[in-house]
Amino acid sequence: MNKVILMGRLARDPEVRYSQGNPPVAVARFSLAVNRRFKREGEPDADFINCVAFGKSGEFVERYFKKGQMVSVVGRLQVRSWDDKDGTKRWSTDVIVEENYFAESKTSFEGREGKAANGANAPAHSKPSTDEGFYPIDESLDDDDLPF
Repeated sequence: MNKVILMGRLARDPEVRYSQGNPPVAVARFSLAVNRRFKREGEPDADFINCVAFGKSGEFVERYFKKGQMVSVVGRLQVRSWDDKDGTKRWSTDVIVEENYFAESKTSFEGREGKAANGANAPAHSKPSTDEGFYPIDESLDDDDLPF
């Protein structure tokens, strides 16, 4: 089984090109900075993992993904090899993206970036909204009232 699930921040804005075929297919390349769970002295805090998204997934990346944004991707690992112009064997390991998701709310990302939705400057650390997209719990419910 070849399945990769990653969550990290975009190290730079995605680079998108279109194939020469008819119709052209979007090819989005980006790098995810994925934090390491454990760190030894002198080692980096994160791994920078190259990702490639094709077609509709690549168009989604082009439209919505920006440097610094927390995203999650699901895909497969692909290792390629080729000979460069000097005859040296080169290797590349990429995650071929099959699914991609936002991993933080738009307001969190914009607040972290210091911009409000209208483009005006906002404080770098904004107070999160109280609901965070969840429904309030009815405190009067008793466990015996639940259907499971």
